[in-house]
Amino acid sequence: MPDPDATAMLANEAESLLMRLNRLRSFALFETMVPAAAVPVSAQAGIERQLAAGRAQLRGLVKGFLQWLRGPSGEAATAEEAQRRFTIIRLRFNLAITQFDIFADVMTQRSEHQTGVWLAGLDVLAADALSLPGYYDAPPVVCYLDRGHGAAIRRARTRLPGGGSNPVGVIRVPRERMIGSGIASSLVHEVGHQAAALLDLVASIRPVLQAMQSTAGPRGVAWTLWDRWISEILADFWSVARVGISSTLGLLAVVSLPRPFMFRISMGDPHPTPWIRVMLSCAIGRSLYPHPQWDKLAALWEQLYPAAGLEREKRVVIDALLSTMAGFVELLVHHRARSLRGASLREVLAVDERQPARLEHLYGRSPDQQTALRRARPTIVFAALGQARADGRISPYQESNLLSAFLTQWALNDALGIASTRASQPFRPHNQEKMS
Repeated sequence: MPDPDATAMLANEAESLLMRLNRLRSFALFETMVPAAAVPVSAQAGIERQLAAGRAQLRGLVKGFLQWLRGPSGEAATAEEAQRRFTIIRLRFNLAITQFDIFADVMTQRSEHQTGVWLAGLDVLAADALSLPGYYDAPPVVCYLDRGHGAAIRRARTRLPGGGSNPVGVIRVPRERMIGSGIASSLVHEVGHQAAALLDLVASIRPVLQAMQSTAGPRGVAWTLWDRWISEILADFWSVARVGISSTLGLLAVVSLPRPFMFRISMGDPHPTPWIRVMLSCAIGRSLYPHPQWDKLAALWEQLYPAAGLEREKRVVIDALLSTMAGFVELLVHHRARSLRGASLREVLAVDERQPARLEHLYGRSPDQQTALRRARPTIVFAALGQARADGRISPYQESNLLSAFLTQWALNDALGIASTRASQPFRPHNQEKMS
């Protein structure tokens, strides 16, 4: 039988958990934000349902423990047994707090002036990047900012800490990228992870890559590395397919690191070697969107980080990766996963509307061009402005102001129930230089 003091202490601690649990209220009751900054209704409903279910389950466990502790079974147990049972419940409580905090970052930033509205605009961009009608039902996706230069995603329909399925995709985007076209590179890369999971692309393509690993010598090593890196590569592929050269320019900024890191090859890292990753992004772009700009960008990258002078063993692997890169990219472009119902990746991603010539035409002075850009899908807007940046037709000031205005308009349209890609009113960026 537990000592009365032990019983009283554990009962007090359990009741304290209940009190703190009751303080975890619905976000809708205490997060202040303008309507345009709100997360999508479907996302908020899913989040609230998941958290409410977790709280209800935990509340039942705590009450059950108190009932046990004060009943005959508890009286007959040892203090050690009572403490063991309480410790398990307390760990479950901490996991419930962790789930709350995952979504609190998303909700709290929506109250920040202007930032909250921009984030809502990024939600619209993410939804557009994930949209693939006829192949899957896209889950809601919400965004928030954090420090650092890389992005990350907690995918929808994956297990949350403590149990339960994540109802929404939660994308962390780097604050330092707000606001330029490079943010689309990070965001759409993370969307690519979600899309690849929904289409089961990694499992579909891996057997093909593993069959290539029987190749003798360094080329076999190269195919082993492509297989090891395929999850991140598919996300990069999705990003290039959706936002064109904006993706590669943004990636170049992310992986611009001191030289010792650029050629580091690790079988334990799911990300391709930084130098190879940029070259591969250029190769994907060259295949999807033929244009001299990809060769020019690849040549610039080689000037910034010359491969000359690498130790022989590393150079052999780099050369093998370069020699197999074109074949690997063609394998990706023409891959026909079962989930794609006979179509290739290139076909389902509708790359024709993002060809450089079309994007170049979207960004211009004429009223018709500006109207077309205003009415374009968010991913095409980012692709067009990234293309203008690559062509030297837009300044960083113009780019940032335009994107701020677009994100604000998309958020407002979404809040008002207006299709974000078909605004019913003329789009007039505020405090914006004229397009040039």
